[in-house]
Amino acid sequence: MQSAMLFPGQGAQAVGMGADVAAHYPEAARVMGEADALLGYALSDLMLSGPLETLTETRHAQPALLVHSVAVLRVLQARGIEPAIVAGHSLGEYSALVAAGALTFEAALGLVKTRGDLMFDCGVRAPGAMAAVVGLEVEAVERICAKVRALGVCDLANLNAPDQVVISGAVPAVEAALPLLQEAGARIVKRLNVSGAFHSALMREPAEVFAAALYQTEFHDAAVPVLTNVGARAEQSGTQLRALLKLQIASPVRWTESMQALRAHWPGPVLEVGSGSVLKGLLRRIDREAVCTAVGTHADIEALVQKGLPSASNGTVV
Repeated sequence: MQSAMLFPGQGAQAVGMGADVAAHYPEAARVMGEADALLGYALSDLMLSGPLETLTETRHAQPALLVHSVAVLRVLQARGIEPAIVAGHSLGEYSALVAAGALTFEAALGLVKTRGDLMFDCGVRAPGAMAAVVGLEVEAVERICAKVRALGVCDLANLNAPDQVVISGAVPAVEAALPLLQEAGARIVKRLNVSGAFHSALMREPAEVFAAALYQTEFHDAAVPVLTNVGARAEQSGTQLRALLKLQIASPVRWTESMQALRAHWPGPVLEVGSGSVLKGLLRRIDREAVCTAVGTHADIEALVQKGLPSASNGTVV
């Protein structure tokens, strides 16, 4: 059985994530154990017990989300459910690359640990801000970002859905944009609880440092298409996938275009693999006909195995 697979990014972490999956499936428990050994500390304990404030730190949240997604992926694969095409939101692109066979889990975890540390340190040295904007078209948000750039960087960071955008940049610029976005008619304008200006020009320095780790890591050609954040199109070349990851940290996540490309490539079932169901909701905002199932817990996995994969076209199972 095959399905498109989506992998969540930072913000989906929660205390207890992956605990029941590891308790019920040896494949998942092995992934957790491997991660603890590779990282040199008990990430699994932090995932299980928190505290949430520590788990939410970029340096911990990013490895935790990768580990949870890969743990669920391994359980699905052991039950005959394989990816047909993959995509991951920001950090989730690393989980997608593991699913596609472009990176080993060990290599992906090393990269994500380095990435998380660099982004965390950058946020400490030069704090930035991010804010979610719902109810305005992308062009309107970009015009407001342009108005406040005299105060510092203010970029479009996540193009999540046609009416849902995240902006990112210097604290004064982002704060100045918030009332302007409300005045322009946004239904929701919400400052996000992050310390860094992810996917903005302020991330260019860590992106350059991170490039060294990328080019010391072996990438393989992907076995299935990967819809990348930067290009928003299907890629399978390991060389190209590596090059795009260098750009990803400081570039917008083109999620709307990626999901439109997904639907053009693959009309069948879609799974969100890992923590939460944010991507399921975004996919429905982008394409009301899409059918996506979130799979992150023991109950989710058992329900999926018992019922089979839903078809996006006619509701049958495959």
